[in-house]
Amino acid sequence: MVEYRIDRRSGVATYLQIVQQTKQALRLGLLAPGDKLPTAREVVEATAINPNTVLKAYRELEREGLVEARRGLGTFVRKSLGAAPADSPLHAELTDWAARAREAGLEHDDVAALFAAVLEEHFKGDEA
Repeated sequence: MVEYRIDRRSGVATYLQIVQQTKQALRLGLLAPGDKLPTAREVVEATAINPNTVLKAYRELEREGLVEARRGLGTFVRKSLGAAPADSPLHAELTDWAARAREAGLEHDDVAALFAAVLEEHFKGDEA
């Protein structure tokens, strides 16, 4: 099951953070079709956010066709995204690279900017 982490200083709306983290879990294979998302109550208890925020995120995921709400049962994954499982060799390479970046003195935002620039360079014109 996915555990949401809310960064109140990120400038990204809380419901969008939930949507993005759910999509990331789908891309990494951490969530698969048929899996149940945490209930709104569970997310509220873990993150101290408004229940309506969780429901808004889940509605957005449903609108995109990624999940479906089943009355009285919960919200379930309908389909996965991408093909980059968490146990991919590329994950290990990125982990090593991130460790080297940190050892070189780069901070989180520096690494994020560098990685975003490289992604832009190599995936020009591709939809994110």
